[in-house]
Amino acid sequence: MPRLIFFCGHAGTGKTTLAKRLLPRLIAATGEPFCLLDKDTLYGQYSSAVMGVLTGDANDRDSPLYLQHLRDQEYNGLLATARENLALGVSTLVVGPLSREVRAHLLADRAWLGVGADVAVRVVWVHLAEDEAHRRIAARGNPNDAWKLAHWDAYRTRLFMPAAADYPELLLFDNTAPDDEARWQLLSALLAPVPHSQVS
Repeated sequence: MPRLIFFCGHAGTGKTTLAKRLLPRLIAATGEPFCLLDKDTLYGQYSSAVMGVLTGDANDRDSPLYLQHLRDQEYNGLLATARENLALGVSTLVVGPLSREVRAHLLADRAWLGVGADVAVRVVWVHLAEDEAHRRIAARGNPNDAWKLAHWDAYRTRLFMPAAADYPELLLFDNTAPDDEARWQLLSALLAPVPHSQVS
């Protein structure tokens, strides 16, 4: 049974770093082939080229124009690539914010995902406090974060923290200062059998 594992969360939470850290452990524990699909890696240069032409700002990833015209198409391509790998029996880690989709419970909807009951789906929501996310975003110096930092009050209205009771499909992971034990517990949860209620 191939696995589709999402690492979601807002900017600055450390989704990619966490996914890359767990990937070799997942391979070692399962003996299965895995691939990593990071939205920024797949579409970063493409988006820069398009936004540069449209607005003159190649680093724009947060303006209404980007969100309306490019965001969903990038996610569509990301998920289509994941499905191709899954059809070949290759388990796939998908890294991206996907906050709208998580909020709407779409990652628990197999029809929306386009995957059957033969795929084990897990969704990790990586989170930390807003002030710490702001600090990390500012410290990493990524030009793509310029809009967020310049319009933080507008950007923060898109932030949300899903409650465990309302989002049982999520594995919530506090990435403020995780230790090996916390990462091991997350790995164990990812490897555990998918509850029957999430298969159908």
